[in-house]
Amino acid sequence: MFIVLSFASEQERDRFEYLFHRYKKLLLYKANGILHDHALAEDATSEAFIRIYKNMHKIEDLNSNQTISFLVTIVTNTALTILNKEKRKQTVVVDFEDTFKQHSDDFDLEQHIITNVATDNIFGCINQLKEELKAPFLLKYAHQLSHKEIAKVLNITENNVTVRIHRAKQKLVTILHKEGIINETA
Repeated sequence: MFIVLSFASEQERDRFEYLFHRYKKLLLYKANGILHDHALAEDATSEAFIRIYKNMHKIEDLNSNQTISFLVTIVTNTALTILNKEKRKQTVVVDFEDTFKQHSDDFDLEQHIITNVATDNIFGCINQLKEELKAPFLLKYAHQLSHKEIAKVLNITENNVTVRIHRAKQKLVTILHKEGIINETA
């Protein structure tokens, strides 16, 4: 796929190109560390640079630690989203095949579809979380990382991880109520 990025000025284009050339290897390395698949890591890095392009207005100093952290956060969240999608694809196929093979006589296709639709709805709600809350939440619950590991991946403190996961849970409950996936008494 080829995407054309349009820049308001030559200076804006130069700033983006500088970021791309200076940090593409770092972002690819980070994405590969999460995905463990070079092709998917390249996809994550490309998607991250599209997000970076859309958020260039938030970047002041191209060489600051804040900018590097911002770029790494974007690629980390992008890679986690891709990893989550890949795991869901694998889980649905394996789960369906295993369930069908093991229980072909009493297999309830309707219940299987309802379960998968509910799972997709919940993941849709999780994707509504802000990136700063979604990343630690998914790292903990989808990838079973410890708070220490999450802190290292996201380059934040363990205390910050705990706070963000707590806030993500609170926000997720609100979203699940709003979407009608859980009722008020849950």
